[in-house]
Amino acid sequence: MTRVRRGYIARRRRTKIRLFASSFRGAHSRLTRTITQQKMRALVSAYRDRGRQKRDFRRLWITRINAVTRENEVSYSYSRLIQNLYKRQLLLNRKIPAQIAILNKNCLCIIYKKIIK
Repeated sequence: MTRVRRGYIARRRRTKIRLFASSFRGAHSRLTRTITQQKMRALVSAYRDRGRQKRDFRRLWITRINAVTRENEVSYSYSRLIQNLYKRQLLLNRKIPAQIAILNKNCLCIIYKKIIK
């Protein structure tokens, strides 16, 4: 019986996985089984941390806005600011006021005073 040469599909699959794990250290970038395990682990972490990143940025923006509002107006807080924004039907997401808070605090104070009146 003659020798059968195997196809290229399995080898192509392995090289694709190896390209994904080429930056990993040690056996995680050399051995096929551990590469597969590390790839699954990396993808799970990436999926989980995409949601966590959104959460963390929202917390950061809220903290920045709250710090600036309390710094300038003693009795004013973040929650009252958002409440007044909704009353005036000004749909600003938290990212924009946080950027304004970093770059130009006076501009943010002017916006707050317009909202209160």
